[in-house]
Amino acid sequence: MPRDYFQDVYDVVRQVPPGRVTTYGAIARYLSLRAGARMVGWAMNSSHGLDVPAHRVVNRVGVLSGKHFFGHPTAMQERLEAEDIQVADDRVVDFDRLFWDPATELTV
Repeated sequence: MPRDYFQDVYDVVRQVPPGRVTTYGAIARYLSLRAGARMVGWAMNSSHGLDVPAHRVVNRVGVLSGKHFFGHPTAMQERLEAEDIQVADDRVVDFDRLFWDPATELTV
């Protein structure tokens, strides 16, 4: 049976705690995905309607690069702010402090 990459991504994203963010690349590295961050992005784009906190996944410098997939231009930011994550100019404020790395937080 082929590995379900999207499900693997969703399993990791579901473990990102409220008030924290991770990146497409950090998830890809943790899962050793060949297509890397791009595959994680595809998974996030397909996650709507599922119980996956996709709003907690940002690009490598904290920019809300996937915000246009949330149906409304400010929906991703609003979800982050509801978790007390500040966003300014489409970027997570204090990104380094809020970054959640699955490689250090989870065990394989």
